[in-house]
Amino acid sequence: MSSPKVIFGFHAVGVRIKTAPKSVLEVMFDASRRDARMKQFIARAQDAGVRLVEADGLRLSKLSGSHGHQGVVARIEPAAQIHSLDELLEGLEAAGTVPLLLVLDGVTDPHNLGACLRVADGAGAHAVIAPKDHAAGINATVAKVASGAAETVPYFMVTNLARTLNELKERSIWCVGTSDDAPGTIYQSDLKRPLALVLGAEGEGEGMRQLTRKTCDELVSIPMAGAVESLNVSVASGVCLYEAMRQRSA
Repeated sequence: MSSPKVIFGFHAVGVRIKTAPKSVLEVMFDASRRDARMKQFIARAQDAGVRLVEADGLRLSKLSGSHGHQGVVARIEPAAQIHSLDELLEGLEAAGTVPLLLVLDGVTDPHNLGACLRVADGAGAHAVIAPKDHAAGINATVAKVASGAAETVPYFMVTNLARTLNELKERSIWCVGTSDDAPGTIYQSDLKRPLALVLGAEGEGEGMRQLTRKTCDELVSIPMAGAVESLNVSVASGVCLYEAMRQRSA
């Protein structure tokens, strides 16, 4: 059996209580915090039958490894997960579902990863993919920023990203990368087909690597009307994923 893991913050813990209350071993909360938000949270946890334990701020900070726990830390059993990208894709194919994947190259900041996972969940992406050697892993900070999406969106870290993109292409999944110098925009691309959106992280080194860029089927840009040259990767992910969602629902 997998070891229990720790998540923290109102959103992350609240989503877990709502979606899988039986997996929550216990919730530790700051008993000195008596505001309305904490009272509402405790009431929801009690209604769900979750074990509540009073704790002080110092203990919560040690357990979570962060001062941003908001007075709420939970120990949980890891959710049942899809074990491989192949397993996920085969399941989508069997269900007749058109894949929508987010591929991140160069996202090493856990706050950016958490935000990307949250956007992916909101837009209905089926998975987020990243290279093992050039990416952040899932930790408590990612889970807090993701506000529960770290539990709902499969996150696959692959050994060779270019090879994985080629394998996606063999499954007829169109790989669309973003680039400031691309001739066409995201709004001109057909995003209704089986799709992997590939983004690099501006501000975290060089962003998308050259081999990743060359492996994409198509490069598109996000139009920028102001003085700022580019967007944060989580914002760019939101623009691209929600455009795909818009096209698919039209």
